[in-house]
Amino acid sequence: MLIGLQNVTFEFGARVIVEDATWHIQPGDRVGLIGYNGTGKSTLLKVLVGEYLPSKGSVEKSKDTTIGYLHQDLLSFDTNENITEVALSAFERVRQLEKDIETLGHELENDSENEELLIKYTDALHELDVLDGYNIHHKAEEVLHGLGFSNEDLIRPYKEFSGGWRMRVLLAKMILQQPDVLLMDEPTNHLDLPSIEWLEKYLLHYKGSVVIVSHDKYFLNRMVNKIVEVYQQQLHIYSGDYEFYEQEKMIRIDMQQKAFENQQDYIRQQERFIERFKAKASKAAQAQSVQKRLDKIEKIEDVQLERPDLRINFQLEKVPGRVLVSLKDVSKSFGKINIVDHTSAEIDRGDKIALIGANGKGKSTVLRMVAGTESFTGERVWGHNVEASFYAQHQLEALTMTHTILEEMQSCGSKKSDVELRSLMGAFLFGGDDIDKKIRVLSGGEKARVALAKTIVSKANFLILDEPTNHLDMHSVELLADALNKYEGSIILVSHDRYFISKTANKIWEIVDHQIKEFKGSYQEWVEWNERMAKKESLNAKTEQKPEVKSEPKKETVQKQIPDNSAINKDLQKEIQKFQKQLQNIEDSLNKAKSEKLRIEAAMGDPLNYADKSKFVQLETEYKTIQLEWNRLNQQYEAIFEKIMALESGT
Repeated sequence: MLIGLQNVTFEFGARVIVEDATWHIQPGDRVGLIGYNGTGKSTLLKVLVGEYLPSKGSVEKSKDTTIGYLHQDLLSFDTNENITEVALSAFERVRQLEKDIETLGHELENDSENEELLIKYTDALHELDVLDGYNIHHKAEEVLHGLGFSNEDLIRPYKEFSGGWRMRVLLAKMILQQPDVLLMDEPTNHLDLPSIEWLEKYLLHYKGSVVIVSHDKYFLNRMVNKIVEVYQQQLHIYSGDYEFYEQEKMIRIDMQQKAFENQQDYIRQQERFIERFKAKASKAAQAQSVQKRLDKIEKIEDVQLERPDLRINFQLEKVPGRVLVSLKDVSKSFGKINIVDHTSAEIDRGDKIALIGANGKGKSTVLRMVAGTESFTGERVWGHNVEASFYAQHQLEALTMTHTILEEMQSCGSKKSDVELRSLMGAFLFGGDDIDKKIRVLSGGEKARVALAKTIVSKANFLILDEPTNHLDMHSVELLADALNKYEGSIILVSHDRYFISKTANKIWEIVDHQIKEFKGSYQEWVEWNERMAKKESLNAKTEQKPEVKSEPKKETVQKQIPDNSAINKDLQKEIQKFQKQLQNIEDSLNKAKSEKLRIEAAMGDPLNYADKSKFVQLETEYKTIQLEWNRLNQQYEAIFEKIMALESGT
């Protein structure tokens, strides 16, 4: 064991975070520490490192265990040093040895016969070699590059960078320190997609143990081998990845729910006995005994009470035209920084687009261009009957500070009842009396959640969302993704949450070489396509490296060997267009089938239909038929999509 909790109870004020909790972190553990917002995950990390002391139990740590702890409070650190120097401060012993070697070298120049100095000098050189001290600059640059810093950034002062980029520098320093245990509180909040992917690959091969608090389900599922959930003041440990946890959690919930229901039946039975016989002299003692037994019983919690639910019935007042917005030959730059250059793109009705890429590529700028809040050269053409709703951090300023959360939601014109609004805000982590809080007393994250709720509950037929999952816990991200899947309007969004993107997007936009490149397909399909393209480029590079045959063929022979590429390309393009048309037809059929499925599911959930046996049997038959049709269309879609990919890659 490296570090752990032994029968720990910890209270934060009057609130119990954990009670009698035991958890040991072993060598090789890659742990995802999860739980709903407010359950105390970050607090638990502080208990582990000794910032908070438990009221009961103990924190156990091996004598030689080293710990690295990445958390928000680190942002108070400031320095004029460049970021490479900050990262290199991870190598304290190596830097000290470098100074010692320089000092000893100067002393030996004046006293070369001093045997004691020579031994110290030789020992220092040997230790530097053992610590691989000659490679520390290369290691620091490699990690900083992986986390998204350019060569020019490496010599810039740390204090010039914003909070998110500063956190990356401190993460680089921590990685370079190579502690036995890495404790990381929401590290992916400060990273773009390429940096998250780099960190993921790095941590998979990290020799120490890792504990990560994260709401990024995709990230957790790919890199952890253990899940620790903070739930109802207890730590529940699952040996497996996030997907395994979800399956096991459902089994546990089911078992606990059955145990709860059985206990409730038992309690009601005992209470009926007490009520019936407490006034009867011959049974009074027995009734009193039953009451004492009931008082001592350990109550089983109703597990389903803790999960918020999100039921949004989107009501679009207007159906827009086929094209919602067109960007034609648009360009945008900030000084010498070029964002897009003479590029064009189009958003059609039904599109759910994820705009992805590294930080600094201009994703949020392009969103503002689409929304019409950013100036640029070129043309933006708005479609017929388009009603847009734009969510970004600056929307927080538009909230009315004197309103309560409920009043603010009532003001957005959704015409939803207070009960519906309270249910909605529960999914956005405002439970109970929270909804009566004034906007002015909310934190930045809480205001962001209110602004997001206002955006998605509006009657807009086009949503523009910039990082909508920030400040949401994992369950709320899933609820939001499900809600947006049911949304019949169009969406363009920026997010670094790959799970959220994979659940919502049917198209991917990427800014490549200052151009908007569109991929028609899901995020997973885009990832697979990118991998195929990378393999193809690698094979082409190997082919080009083969030695050329020096003997030149005759000109006539060369001319005979050259095919008519223009004819081949035209035929290939026609073939691709034919399949793309088929794909579009299938997409239309899938959308119709999806609407029909949702209609039948809603009807099956209607108590009146459920009570009518013949009606319900009819609905069941209809559902099975549409499900078969849905599966058939999906198979066709996949087959044609593969053909298009094969044609585009030339295989």
